[in-house]
Amino acid sequence: MKTILITGASSGLGAAIALTYAAIPNTRLCLNGRDAERLNTIANECRLLGAEVHQFVADVTDRDVMHHWVQDSDKRFRLDIVIANAGISGGTLNLTDGDYSAADYKIFDINVTGVINIILPVLPSFIRRKNGQIIIISSLASFAPWGGAPAYAASKAAVRVYGEALASSLKPHNISVTTICPGFIKTPLTDVNSFPMPFLMSPERAAAKIIKAIDRRVVRYAFPWATAMIAQLIGLIPPPLIQVIMQHAPKKS
Repeated sequence: MKTILITGASSGLGAAIALTYAAIPNTRLCLNGRDAERLNTIANECRLLGAEVHQFVADVTDRDVMHHWVQDSDKRFRLDIVIANAGISGGTLNLTDGDYSAADYKIFDINVTGVINIILPVLPSFIRRKNGQIIIISSLASFAPWGGAPAYAASKAAVRVYGEALASSLKPHNISVTTICPGFIKTPLTDVNSFPMPFLMSPERAAAKIIKAIDRRVVRYAFPWATAMIAQLIGLIPPPLIQVIMQHAPKKS
């Protein structure tokens, strides 16, 4: 039986990934989320699809709690895949508002520290067993300094580089690290966007693509290909010019 641990599984992309895996025979899921009611709903739907499910309500920013949960899950079930999916977004609509600063701290705490809190506890076991897969959910926003969401873009850039660096250092131990960089996916994070979102994708379709990339053990999977290409090209524009361009970029609430 393959055991998969997923954070941020109570809604959006994390829930879609959990449900997609649940439909695969001989799957055990260890699911985390902050909302007990929503997590319980997803867990029950996964059980109906045939998966064995264990749920845990906690905030990924709590290092000690997450460390214990990940290591306990590994001791009980022997984790095969760890998916650091939990994340939030935010923009720059109210630069003078005190809540803006608080939002930036929260974005980095969840999107960066929350990822590290999930990965580090399982590394000793993966290295000892010479096996395991680590999946980090980044974003196409990680390729450029998006002025409309600086903390979000920077946090996703941090975990993308972190994941790709880990991929190199862990390869000799037969541990694969896959960093996922999705474009726009219809989730609660994007529902608040008031600007056009090209190639907006359902979470179910995105989850299917992500799981195929995980199976292939690729180092980076950026999709859809058209927006991925554009995002990476924007990242190559010289800083003085990119600042001018980003002043006219859509602002995220």
